[in-house]
Amino acid sequence: MSSFAPPHPELPGWSHVYSGKVRDLYEPEDGDPDRVLVVASDRISAFDHVLATEIPDKGRVLTQLSLWWFERLTGVPNHVLAADEAGGVPAAVAGRAMICRRLEMYPIECIARGYLTGSGLAEYHASGTVCSLPLPAGLQDGSRLDPPLFTPSAKAEVGEHDENITYDAVVMTVGDDAAAQLRSLTLDIYSRAEAIARERGIILADTKVEFGLDPLAGRITLGDEVLTPDSSRFWDASQYSPGRAQPSFDKQFVRDWLTSDASGWDRVSAPPALPADVVERTRGRYIEAYERLTGRAFA
Repeated sequence: MSSFAPPHPELPGWSHVYSGKVRDLYEPEDGDPDRVLVVASDRISAFDHVLATEIPDKGRVLTQLSLWWFERLTGVPNHVLAADEAGGVPAAVAGRAMICRRLEMYPIECIARGYLTGSGLAEYHASGTVCSLPLPAGLQDGSRLDPPLFTPSAKAEVGEHDENITYDAVVMTVGDDAAAQLRSLTLDIYSRAEAIARERGIILADTKVEFGLDPLAGRITLGDEVLTPDSSRFWDASQYSPGRAQPSFDKQFVRDWLTSDASGWDRVSAPPALPADVVERTRGRYIEAYERLTGRAFA
């Protein structure tokens, strides 16, 4: 577990109330109970540690890519109220922050998997299942899952592992109707995004989304970030080859360096500072994901 206490900017008119691995949450000082300011920092985490070294522009990439996806997920309510200075975002965090509707968040990580890898692959090797869903024999790392699976997990505290759970456990936590909606929305988002990404030469292997209840509208609403390299596994379609780990558009360079002999990290103490080349290569990977998906230059 990481003991690193992340810094956060002081913003006039807003009071800091919470910091996660990457995001800082603020409430308006005018007492409005329905709005929150969500700021994406440049922090990066790995192996349940928040690292002291930041990745420049990472928070801007996460925010701008999320906004791009929100625009394309028509028909899926989301929590964004404003995302620029004209809408009230403080100048100090413009480009990396959104003013959002406060939601009553469900304690579920809603995950859609279109390919077998990661923790799903580990469970499959152990039991032939993913979140207790039986899969055919003979699958390997990177095998496509058709249809995609809804494989939820229970949210964990910062520094702890999320725990894969069954759909029945979701029903017990949020009820039949909400569980059915969460599953349907998650798979719909994945299917739509997977098609968009594939047109751009990128495979969306899996993604995590979060939902909450909008108490004013009385409906389930998409919150947090969506379809970013932090919440999704993106692969280059031209390099896709089942049977091995696929190169991904995320913090792979950070994980690889931390587990190499070069880092000298013992996996117990706080991770060491990242070297400049790892920082720059990781920054480049995030920006490449943004530019390839959106077709826009990252300014």
